[in-house]
Amino acid sequence: TICFFLLCIAVMPLLRAEWWEAHQPLVVFMWIILLVVPFAIVYGAGDTFETVLECIVNDYLTFIVLLFGLFCVSGNITVGGDFAGSPRVNACLLALGTLLSSCIGTTGASMLMVRPVIKMNSWRKRKRHIMVFFIFLISNMGGCLTPIGDPPLLMGFMRGVPFFWSMHLLPILIFNLVILLFVFYHLDKKAYRKDIAEGRKPDISRPGTEFYIEGLHNIILLAAFLSFKTTDSSIRTKNHFTWGAIKEVAVLFIGIFITMQPALMLLKSVGPNLGISEPYQMFWATGALSSFLDNTPTYLVFLTTAGTLGLTGGITTALGQIPVNLLEAISCGAVFMGANTYIGNAPNFMVKAISDENGVNMPSFFGYILWSLAFLVPVFILDMLVFFL
Repeated sequence: TICFFLLCIAVMPLLRAEWWEAHQPLVVFMWIILLVVPFAIVYGAGDTFETVLECIVNDYLTFIVLLFGLFCVSGNITVGGDFAGSPRVNACLLALGTLLSSCIGTTGASMLMVRPVIKMNSWRKRKRHIMVFFIFLISNMGGCLTPIGDPPLLMGFMRGVPFFWSMHLLPILIFNLVILLFVFYHLDKKAYRKDIAEGRKPDISRPGTEFYIEGLHNIILLAAFLSFKTTDSSIRTKNHFTWGAIKEVAVLFIGIFITMQPALMLLKSVGPNLGISEPYQMFWATGALSSFLDNTPTYLVFLTTAGTLGLTGGITTALGQIPVNLLEAISCGAVFMGANTYIGNAPNFMVKAISDENGVNMPSFFGYILWSLAFLVPVFILDMLVFFL
C-alpha cells in the first residue's frame, strides 16, 4: 500500500495537478481504508485499531505538533534587507540557514529562510538549483546537531539518547557543508553570469547595505499560540504567511505514517536477522528507507535493530546498548538522506510548495531525485569512506 501511495504522490501532481490539490484529503483517506480493511481481516479489528491509534498518538502527533509549532514560530520571524541574490550572498544564506536548523529545527529554519532567499533571487531566471540545495542543506542536513533539529533525533532523545550527544555529528556536517557549498557556489556562479548576460539586474540601488530581523524573540518560543499573541501581524504579512504548506504536509504525512505500518512491522520482525551490524550498513539501510518511508519511523526501526544486537559499550538507551559508531551512522543516514526525495522529510514538501507558489519552477518528484543522485549520493559515498568504514 505504501508503495502505491508514494507513487500516487509522485505521479498525480504531474498528471492532474489541480485535481490532486483539491482532492488530497480524499485520496489519503482512500489509501488508508485500502490498508486498514485488509489488515483488519487478517489481524482482527482490535489489533488494527490499536496499531493505527499507536501510530497516530506516539508517532504522528509528536511529529506534527513539533512541526506545527516550528512552522508557526518561524512565520512570525522575518529576515530582510537589500541583498541581491548573488552566488556569494546565496552561499552565505545557505550556510546561515544550515546552522540555524539545529537551533529552531529544519522546519523552522526552512520557513524562516525560504521567503527571503526567494525574494532576493526574484530577479533571476535560473534559480531552481538554489532551492534544491536549500532543501539539501537547510531542510535536512543542518538539523543533525540537536533533537530539536530533526524529528528522528527527537525520537532518539525520547528513548534515552542524551540531548547534546548529536554534537558528535558536527565534523560530518561541516565536511558535507563545505563540499556542497563549494559545488553550489560554482553552479550558481555559472547561472548568475547567464542571467546577467541576458540583461537581468536586481532592482537595488546600493545592494548589501541593509539587513534586519524582526520577531527574533520567537526563537525561544515553541508554542504557536504564544508566538502569535506576542508578534505583530505585519510580520506575517511581510512573510506572505499562509497555512497551505503545513496543511499539505499534515494531510499527506498521516497517510504516509499509517500506510507504512506493515512495512515497519516487517522490518522490526526481521531487522535483527538482516545481517546489518556494521556502521556503513546502518548508514545506507537507514538512509535508503528514510528517502521514501519518512526518516522518523525509519530511524526508530534501525535504532531498535541496533539495540537488539546485544552489543556492549556506547550509549545506554531504552532500547539497549548502542555503540557510538552505529548511532552516528543511523542518525546521519536518517537526517542526511531524508533529502533524497520530497517525501523524505516534511520541510522538503513545504519548501517545494512555497517555491511553486512564488514562481520558482521546481523539479518534479522524479526530477528532484535526479538532482539528489547527481549531488548528494557522491557526498554520501565520501561520508561512508571517511566516517563509517
